[in-house]
Amino acid sequence: MDRVRVGGGTGFYGDTFMPALDMMRAAAVDYLCFEDLAELTLAILQKDRAKNPLQGYTKDLIPMLEAGLDIALKNHIRIITNAGGLNPQAATQAVAQLTRRLGLPLKIATVTGDGILEELQQFLPFAHMETGQPLSAQVHGRALFANVYLGARPIVHALQAGADLVITGRVADPSLFLAPLVHHFGWDWEDWDRIALGTVVGHLLECSSQVTGGNHGGDWETIEGLDAIGFPIAEVCRDDEVIITKLSGSGGRVDVDTVREQLLYEIHDPHAYLTPDVAVDVTGARLEQVGRNRVRVSGIRGAQRPAQYKALLGYADGYMGQGMMGYSWPDALKKAQATDAILRRQFARLHLPIEEIRSDYLGYNSLHGPLARTQASDDLNEVYLRLAVRTQDKRTAEQVSRLMVPLALGGPPTASGLIGVDRVRALTGIWPSLVDRHAVDAQVSVTVEEVLP
Repeated sequence: MDRVRVGGGTGFYGDTFMPALDMMRAAAVDYLCFEDLAELTLAILQKDRAKNPLQGYTKDLIPMLEAGLDIALKNHIRIITNAGGLNPQAATQAVAQLTRRLGLPLKIATVTGDGILEELQQFLPFAHMETGQPLSAQVHGRALFANVYLGARPIVHALQAGADLVITGRVADPSLFLAPLVHHFGWDWEDWDRIALGTVVGHLLECSSQVTGGNHGGDWETIEGLDAIGFPIAEVCRDDEVIITKLSGSGGRVDVDTVREQLLYEIHDPHAYLTPDVAVDVTGARLEQVGRNRVRVSGIRGAQRPAQYKALLGYADGYMGQGMMGYSWPDALKKAQATDAILRRQFARLHLPIEEIRSDYLGYNSLHGPLARTQASDDLNEVYLRLAVRTQDKRTAEQVSRLMVPLALGGPPTASGLIGVDRVRALTGIWPSLVDRHAVDAQVSVTVEEVLP
């Protein structure tokens, strides 16, 4: 039976790639996809690129390839990744240098065209997706990057050109995994049910171990081997059978519960999960346990792809200043609350141009927020105050920790721990929008380079 095996290599920038190396060594997959991007990631990569124009791609790309590229080539495993981030050309150059140093022949495809900052004028009014507000001249003038979520089509072109490694910028997460299925089986782009099925495969694999028992909201304490958790593999057959599994002997678990939890993850409308390639309907999805760590997925339906791409603009949005201070029992929370009040009065007395103040009490409400207990226990062993401000003035942001430090002696008793913590960060605002896909497609390109030892 004709089948293809696609593996999830990473689920975010900074994820471990050790399970991916295990899959490479075992020749357990035909394609290995590394999904590295998120809105926050783009902001991080922009800061890297601002410091060095040869950066802007994820820094774990080169160590991962250095550890596993020779194994992947030996076992005929093709790699697809959006680790190119905001600078896929620079990522390709770095990989080419690596392969020459390792003495490995490699055919690299680079997908570009998702960046639209220089062409932003033609996409105005670039209305905000949630509010409908047109992009203001003020935000436009502070723009740092603007990228479109591309689909699977350019990756398929790269695979058709024989690429061993495909490096992209901002391609939508599930599209990375859909591409090898379209390429391998020759699916028609308007065979919506199949494109939707392949997109669900990508959605299940895109968060790595989240479908193999990691971050599981059910009976997580019964899941064994989290210290060596395996990453997911999708076995897809020509008759559209899809099995989600993992490498034999690896930790974690694949069952109906872990799969359905990931299936519903980040899907706002189960009738119409919109991606660049298709609108997916998962309401008829069927999940069946067909063996140990093997779940069959079926019942997925699709409809015509959206007429527009999602785009994301990042812009300079001032600074964050923060400080932290811990207090011990008794009355730990009261002490932290008193310190918060002291600092707010000092901010007002100094007339600091603060736009927003946020106070969290670690040990009480930093995770639950307003859902925390109205009456906190007097028996809390320790509570940390984290106070953060948003401001357009960097010097104001620096004042937070500076004002907090003297309260170690001049405030409530038992102050200890991370007193001050001078952490000032430049903030990146996010402006999501929808843009005409045809205008974007006209500038997308796939460049294939053959690197010889």
